[in-house]
Amino acid sequence: MTPATDPSPPVLELTGISRTYGAGPTALTVLRDVELTVREGEYVAVVGPSGSGKSTLLNLMGALDRASDGSVRLAGHDLASYSDAGLSRLRATYLGFVFQQFFLLDRQTALENVADGLLYQGVRRAERRRRAAAALERVGLAHRLDHVPSRMSGGECQRTAIARAVVHAPRVLLADEPTGNLDSASGAAVLELFDELHATGATIILVTHDPGIAERAPRMITLRDGRIVDDLCREVAA
Repeated sequence: MTPATDPSPPVLELTGISRTYGAGPTALTVLRDVELTVREGEYVAVVGPSGSGKSTLLNLMGALDRASDGSVRLAGHDLASYSDAGLSRLRATYLGFVFQQFFLLDRQTALENVADGLLYQGVRRAERRRRAAAALERVGLAHRLDHVPSRMSGGECQRTAIARAVVHAPRVLLADEPTGNLDSASGAAVLELFDELHATGATIILVTHDPGIAERAPRMITLRDGRIVDDLCREVAA
């Protein structure tokens, strides 16, 4: 199967994307003429050597950076037409982020950290806590609601970060090296959680340098020198 044959509606569309930092002789072009469509329910791994533009691509898809040329559309919204405040609202509505670092607040419990993921949606406190508890249960942490990060393992902290990312039911979950700080057992558990989320319909875009991790995704995009050099869809063993 190729990406073009997927009948699902597009949730991310990148057309003619380039990203250059600086100007003049010292300008550095990190992405060049990227064309990419991600559809609802896809699980996509983005791979490539260090410096190939993987994280820059993720930042553009996540409205954390702006393209130098071309257009990025998220759920039909042209990101170039939005102010920084407008992009913040789009991120809070449509996107969930999981990074290598957990970015949990040290003095807040798992429940409070996850509930904070709903602050920008105007959800009342009691409802935030109810949804946060449900999200933590979904990632297998119903027994850790009142634990602060220092009382949890690295794998549990990353599961908490995932719960925070999905608590508002985003259209797309973006993950940048989410197992990079975990031991092999904890990393495997996090990847199994991504498999479960995808099986329930989540759209996931995962950046990784590890080909073994990328093989779990039905679609793998390879970047080299800022360009997409391969875009492969394949069957993945259950």
